[in-house]
Amino acid sequence: MKPRKKAYSVEALANLTAETKITMRKHLNADAMFEAIRQDFEKVADHRASNSKIPLVDVLMSGFAVFSLKDPSLLAFDKRRCEEPESLRGVFGIGIIPCDSQMRKSLDEVPPPEIRQPFLTLFHHAQRGKALEKLVWLDDHYLLALDGTGIYSSEKVSSPYCLRKQKKNDRIMYYQQMLGAAIVHPDQRVVIPLCPEMIIKQDGTTKQDCERRAAQRFLNDFRREHPHLKCVVIEDGISSNGPHITDLKNHNLRFILGAKPGDHSFLFEQLDQAVKDGKAVEFSQTDSKQPDISHTYRFVNGVSLNKSNPDISVNVLEYWQIDGNGKEIRFSWVTDLTLTCENGFIRLKRTFYFIQPTHIWFHATHRFSI
Repeated sequence: MKPRKKAYSVEALANLTAETKITMRKHLNADAMFEAIRQDFEKVADHRASNSKIPLVDVLMSGFAVFSLKDPSLLAFDKRRCEEPESLRGVFGIGIIPCDSQMRKSLDEVPPPEIRQPFLTLFHHAQRGKALEKLVWLDDHYLLALDGTGIYSSEKVSSPYCLRKQKKNDRIMYYQQMLGAAIVHPDQRVVIPLCPEMIIKQDGTTKQDCERRAAQRFLNDFRREHPHLKCVVIEDGISSNGPHITDLKNHNLRFILGAKPGDHSFLFEQLDQAVKDGKAVEFSQTDSKQPDISHTYRFVNGVSLNKSNPDISVNVLEYWQIDGNGKEIRFSWVTDLTLTCENGFIRLKRTFYFIQPTHIWFHATHRFSI
């Protein structure tokens, strides 16, 4: 069983900001950011009856508090509501705190696009406060991590927006997913989250939604809101397909995408042939801190993604490590960033290693040098 994330008391959250020795900037302290979020929530249209006793902004701020405090469920937050009402009002500015059923009923009817603005507001505050400068990665580009994740599933409870999947026992599983996005950096623990795109049944359609379509919607919104932001998109292996790469290029975005050999046989045949012809680079190294582990890299620039998309040219990198017991781990990626031993690859290789084929994560203990 996975350990449950630690839930914080409201007092601890407030003291964490109050006791820090870091000088807090005007727009980048908790009070200022919470107030900015509240101001944006006040602009969300109230879909409920005119005689609703709890203001919608209080319901939205309560939903925000659930995630800020890492409560494991709405029921846990409801318990907090009864035990720490004054703290919730003081820290989050909630006037009337809804119970779990009131929150669920009110929030279920709020369209996801209605809560995009707080993400954009806080992003602009981070820009104004120069908090984004330490996240610049390569040639004034930021790393934009995208990844799909499941957020709900049930065989009994569903909504009109749920996706459907028939199981082997013929029972129907209802589920919802989303495409998460964040500005990240291998050397920084801080990330800047962007508004996620929900992978749910869309209004007026009968087709199942999917991560591919959600990515299209996300990229359209991202470029509308950030038309000049230079980014390198990093994603797992499901994204290394022709249509998605075309979408990234059309939105003027660079990319580093996971690419599994089993899904890209033609691509890796080209890499193998390039090694035989002496057109690829291949070398091994060891790390002084872990001398029993060997690290091997091979890469080639300018090969076709696949037979169906011969006009899409990518650069491919394959990496594997073998420990003292003979255990082998392999990763591979495609990118439109040029790979060279003399310059680009040296700077790129750590980031390549941190981008796992099935999940985007960063591990600061692995640092290799050529």
